[in-house]
Amino acid sequence: MTQSDAIDDAVANDVLRPDCPSRVVMQRIGERWSMFVILALDDGPLRFTALKARVGVVTSKVLTETLRALEADGLIARQAYAESPPRVEYRLTPLGASLLVPLAGMRAWAETHVPEVLASRERHLVRA
Repeated sequence: MTQSDAIDDAVANDVLRPDCPSRVVMQRIGERWSMFVILALDDGPLRFTALKARVGVVTSKVLTETLRALEADGLIARQAYAESPPRVEYRLTPLGASLLVPLAGMRAWAETHVPEVLASRERHLVRA
């Protein structure tokens, strides 16, 4: 690969470019519930009800849509067991687990800086 090819690849994969394919990945990760589902599955497989309880206030419909999208992108796997009653578990794939490190950084930042963000939000509301 030439230096010119490397530069072309870097430009083609610039997430700030509207035509960059990596935007699809960033959008999936940044969707409202995706990060929470991935973080919730960090400790191992969960059934739908346990996952819903772990994530919090998400509706069943939205959680189902999120799980389907994450499964389609290869970030989680769905395992259905032939039991009565039927049992389904969700787990991170190796690709999904690879997100845990960057998400841990985001989580740590959020948990550390939440007082500052909330204080700024409050100051903004007072001025408005």
